[in-house]
Amino acid sequence: MRGRAIRLSVQRRMVIDLLYFARGVPTVPVQKRMSLAPLVAARAACRDRPPWTAIFTKAYALLAEEVPQLRRAYVKIPWPHLYEVTTSKANIIIERDYRGEPALCPVSIKDPAHQALQDIGRHLQQATTAPLHEIKEFRRWMRFSRLPRPLRRTLWWIGLNVGRQRGNFFGTFGVSVYSALNAESLHPLSPLTTLLNYGVMTDDGLVDVRIIYDHRVMDGATVARALVRLEKILNSVILEEVRSLEK
Repeated sequence: MRGRAIRLSVQRRMVIDLLYFARGVPTVPVQKRMSLAPLVAARAACRDRPPWTAIFTKAYALLAEEVPQLRRAYVKIPWPHLYEVTTSKANIIIERDYRGEPALCPVSIKDPAHQALQDIGRHLQQATTAPLHEIKEFRRWMRFSRLPRPLRRTLWWIGLNVGRQRGNFFGTFGVSVYSALNAESLHPLSPLTTLLNYGVMTDDGLVDVRIIYDHRVMDGATVARALVRLEKILNSVILEEVRSLEK
């Protein structure tokens, strides 16, 4: 059949590189249905509602303070071992239009456990609305994706396998959701140790929450217990902060 060849754009090359390394990670999803009705009601009462992405990101970072496995990574330099960091860094993926084509824009949030929900929300809002040339992470990844493939892949591998630098370049956990589009991904791929993913919130506050984890770093029972604790954090510490925003 006749057709046409379409050259890979820099944004598609970035996704291809990400998937190249993600496919080497033995990830497994664990899901829990959570009941967040009080949190849904408290958020609805806020004049300036914090985004759900900000809420889940901070809750997960608080969880990682309690569960050290969520701050660990499997790295290979100088030999295969686990490396544990003291502070979490979220890598949140948002979609932007770049030169007429959808592009993934990574947004980094340093130490979200100790940031206010409103500050995290403002950071995400800026990343969603600011001109792309003003977003440091996006500029960096676009420059990186223009490098020749052998050099890109080498730098990716080094960045993912040097424990002290991995978190700086890629973050310690990822967040990727489509719930605003009334859809959800069951097993998104990522080269990170964990990726947080949640579905569409029902009217009575039920939502499916998933942690996709690297089985080399931890086991499923650890993740299952972490999800139980995450629900408690959302319905306690996070709930109290959201209620304070009602005033």
